Amino acid sequence: MLRHESDMNGYAIHASDGPIGTVRDFLFDDATWMVRWLVVDTGNWLPGREILLPPSAVGQVNHMGHQFNVKLTRQQVKDCPNIDTHLPVSRQHETSLYDYYGWSPYWGDGAHMGLVGYGGGGEIEPPSTELMRREKEIDDAKRSKNDITLRSVKEVNGYHIHANDGEIGHVEDFLVEDSDWSIRYLIVDTTNWWPATRVLISPMSVQTIQWADRLVNLRVDRQTVKESLPYDSLAKIDTVDPANIHKYDNKLRKRRRLSLPVTV
Repeated sequence: MLRHESDMNGYAIHASDGPIGTVRDFLFDDATWMVRWLVVDTGNWLPGREILLPPSAVGQVNHMGHQFNVKLTRQQVKDCPNIDTHLPVSRQHETSLYDYYGWSPYWGDGAHMGLVGYGGGGEIEPPSTELMRREKEIDDAKRSKNDITLRSVKEVNGYHIHANDGEIGHVEDFLVEDSDWSIRYLIVDTTNWWPATRVLISPMSVQTIQWADRLVNLRVDRQTVKESLPYDSLAKIDTVDPANIHKYDNKLRKRRRLSLPVTV
């Protein structure tokens, strides 16, 4: 199911033996648009310290209670390598965390994805056909871009969006698929250009992200954006028409295979 990133930001994080903090941010890589880390503020438990947890640590999720349960103890979390989350997180830092917990990194054999009971009891289940397809897309992205960069969702929120023929609005939120932690859509507020309208834009349409200018550049024009999936902020997230989304995603993948300009 698609979830608003803004709704999950602030969720409480509970270890097997008690609370450890709240979600402050999510880090994703800009090659695959997969969430790679949860940034957790430990609050009064470990004052002044923030920690990184991979989505693979998440077991049961209580969306009604706004809580993630992780398959770790408080002591394990307390003893994990101390990383400054306000600085760019290097691959060396990520490796130290995966080594500490004894987990396979996401850039390894693919075991990181699709094998964690995100919405259930944490039991390992065979990956679905959809997850296998996503893994293949991710592998292709890795091969085509070796300089994978971790981005902060909190930072990118509010960035201006530019089509190839001008500005169209700004990033308002993200829709995350809760079965595999992929960012499926950016919610873009286009009210300054196209009044009272929000649209869903696929990350496949993003060409570059410019940190210094707080800018997301698309590889498509304004008209293509105008014809993309509309978004109703007052509607429930599961009312987004699955048939339209499926058709939309298939069109993107087909254009990508043909090496034609990607549409949103």
